[in-house]
Amino acid sequence: MLTRAVEEVCRREGGRVLAGLIRRFGDFSLAEDLLQDAYSKALECWPRDGLPANPAAWLTTVARNAGLDHVRRAARTLDDSSQALAQLAQEPAGDAEADFAPSAPAATTAPPASCVSPAGYKLAVDDDRLRLIFICCHPALAPGAQTALALRTLCGLSTREIARAYCETEATTAQRLVRAKRKIADARIPFIVPAPDQLPERLALVLQVIYLVFNEGYGATRGQRLVRTDLCREAIRLGRLMAELAPRDAEVQGLLALMLLQHARSGARVSAEGGLVTLESQDRSLWDGAAIAEGIAVLDAVLPLRQPGPYQVQAAIAALHGKAASAAATDWRQISALYGALLRYLPTPVVELNAAVALGMAHGPAQGLAWIARLEQGGQLAQFHYLHAAKAELLRRQGGAEANAAAIAAYARAYELTANAVELEYLRSRSAQLRQDGL
Repeated sequence: MLTRAVEEVCRREGGRVLAGLIRRFGDFSLAEDLLQDAYSKALECWPRDGLPANPAAWLTTVARNAGLDHVRRAARTLDDSSQALAQLAQEPAGDAEADFAPSAPAATTAPPASCVSPAGYKLAVDDDRLRLIFICCHPALAPGAQTALALRTLCGLSTREIARAYCETEATTAQRLVRAKRKIADARIPFIVPAPDQLPERLALVLQVIYLVFNEGYGATRGQRLVRTDLCREAIRLGRLMAELAPRDAEVQGLLALMLLQHARSGARVSAEGGLVTLESQDRSLWDGAAIAEGIAVLDAVLPLRQPGPYQVQAAIAALHGKAASAAATDWRQISALYGALLRYLPTPVVELNAAVALGMAHGPAQGLAWIARLEQGGQLAQFHYLHAAKAELLRRQGGAEANAAAIAAYARAYELTANAVELEYLRSRSAQLRQDGL
């Protein structure tokens, strides 16, 4: 039980603890090593002493003390010119309980004009995890390394899980992460939120990483849970901070609106028994009406800025789902049209797949299936289980013995490519139901 408690703290608070250690010691690899040692000590001490009242603060204190011991030992081996290291060695560990005390949510209104640069960016936001995102998104790092590092530090994914996401070997992913951390150390990348004049060139990738964190929470890559609420909430918290940092950037606000609108449905996506519930079958009374209203309000507020972008388009799609009183009332024609607009911003196979499903829902399964067939010919989504699951769903809607047989085969292929237990059970049950209907 306590082993699971350590794992839960790691998932829920690992990024926060790690970010504080990086700020404290300025060394990415050292911070990771200290956190892993603290986890090991927790497994040793918690069964004996019981679970601490504040496990994250306990881990931080243990890691900080070990880090200061490491720094003091290193300082004794260097000459007197290493003033910064010597000064850090003399500093107290600090109050970890205060660091992990509950805090008020970030403001959702724009900051005073005096705190905003002429370009519309707030001059400072004090948050360790936001700083960590900016480190992961530093232009000195290779693009693949940026997202891999974010998945590791902010989402807590293992090297194996990241390798699966990249469709590469664990060794390749491990090297990618090692090179990224070495680059951070060699380039002395500062643990800061950049100055306002540096924000525009960094903003797009930061938003991408925050949405990456959200998506891992909304549909976990693997494990026993479909939704990791801790990651969804953390991504929304970071989104609020970004909205505070860049109050006049429409895409920043669009991402916040999108995450609010999508997360509003999380409570209805899993049944009381732990099974996956599709959008059309969800009990809409379980949706978070306040989050939907807030998301729509955020989206409406940025429309006068006339700065269209992909996050706003996706938020508009989510808003149409959120406004629909029932599955039958969903405006699929408008959603399909919005996916056409989204493809102009993001002409990717995954967006095409979503557009194909929307087309099938709006104009009949045959049209959606024809588009999916073209995607299959391209081969880029051959290992993407959602393609096969989407194909199966449209085939099921089309009906008929031949379509049902093809749907069962598509469900089977999706099953082979899925690592999440909740999705596996859903695919199995869908396939079994089709077989039973065919008897």
